[in-house]
Amino acid sequence: MPQLDVTTFAPQIVWLVITFLTMYFIMAKVALPRIAEVLDERQTRIDDNLAKAAALKVEAEQAAAAYEQSLAEARSKAQDEVKVVIDQANAAQAKAQEELAAKLDKKLSEAEARIADAKDKALANITEVSADVAKATVEKLSGVSVDDAAVNAAVAKAMEQN
Repeated sequence: MPQLDVTTFAPQIVWLVITFLTMYFIMAKVALPRIAEVLDERQTRIDDNLAKAAALKVEAEQAAAAYEQSLAEARSKAQDEVKVVIDQANAAQAKAQEELAAKLDKKLSEAEARIADAKDKALANITEVSADVAKATVEKLSGVSVDDAAVNAAVAKAMEQN
């Protein structure tokens, strides 16, 4: 094997040094700067993305806070409007109830007046009816014809006792 031949060590070492130095300079001047540039660019992009993400997070938190505040305001307004509508409905119901109560009171007083009038008429007619019944009864039972004035006097006396 020529690599293990001691007589060829010197040229092999020279070519090893020349090849190593050439490769070192190529790597140092061409490949490594490009790799470093790519790594720097990548790190810069990552840092920019992290900064954008942080800014978007802050913006999202602000938007969420604004949303919560507007939602709370909307709920408050809705509750106020519901309360106003309920108050209006209660007022309208109270007014309608008062009107109905007034109508019912009026109808009740009219009905009481009609009942009192009917009672008076019935009481006025009861003496006539009682007199007719008493006269018819006496005539049927006794067969005697009775005077209207006597029957009316007897009925009036009986009504006064009751």
